[in-house]
Amino acid sequence: MKQITVNDQDLSLAALEGNDEFLAVFIKAIREAIGGEPTAETMAELNADQMTLLCWDTLHQEVMDGGFIQLIHNGYGPFIFKNPFAKALNKMWHMRELSKMLYEVHTLWLENREALEADCDDDEFMALFERHPQFDDYDDMFVEKEEEWTAQIAHYVDENIEKFAHVV
Repeated sequence: MKQITVNDQDLSLAALEGNDEFLAVFIKAIREAIGGEPTAETMAELNADQMTLLCWDTLHQEVMDGGFIQLIHNGYGPFIFKNPFAKALNKMWHMRELSKMLYEVHTLWLENREALEADCDDDEFMALFERHPQFDDYDDMFVEKEEEWTAQIAHYVDENIEKFAHVV
């Protein structure tokens, strides 16, 4: 396993700023340790909690920016839906609602994967949203619950810091 290290002072300052900033300290340290985006090789160097946090970060960034269609179109479907991310959220992190939603979106991904992952220009990409309105409710739910879910994740990380990084 990769040794992930975070600075105690950075962590304390980030915690005062909020949940997003607190989580960002860990996410940045994990990403730096693996050289950026996770690969098959670097994922093997992380534990389940570290991988789950990276999956959350990717999910959070993509869905808040452009919804599940963007996440899938940008090639993150396998990273989110083929990993045991939803299972870890439910079983380890006790986030059943988010996990359940991801299983439902996983089904939609499988049904629409070919169309959503195809290369296209900007106009064709924007048309994907009109052609696949079945993702709208999930996008809305994510945005509505994002703050609550971020707080739950920050609490889990705070209660289990040793699973995420060594604090110096």
